[in-house]
Amino acid sequence: MKIIFTEFAAKELLQAKSFYEVEVKGLGENFSNEIKSALTRISNFPTAWPILKNEIRKCVVRKFPYNLLYSIEQDFILILAVAHHHRKPFYWLDESK
Repeated sequence: MKIIFTEFAAKELLQAKSFYEVEVKGLGENFSNEIKSALTRISNFPTAWPILKNEIRKCVVRKFPYNLLYSIEQDFILILAVAHHHRKPFYWLDESK
């Protein structure tokens, strides 16, 4: 199934990747690879992850403290946030509208 990022989620992804790359050379690419792996899992099994709120699901990214928050639309999966585990819960609700 096709995956689309909201502008907000795409910005979060780029910021996180950049942060990790500044911390340790190559870590940003490792982060990106784990995100791609999570996206593949979501695409192949979109209903496998629990509903967090209002039909929004949460997929935990392996090896990094992030969740991909997404909704299943008719023809695609919409990534609403690339959320760090230590951010305020549900901060992304206002941004995803």
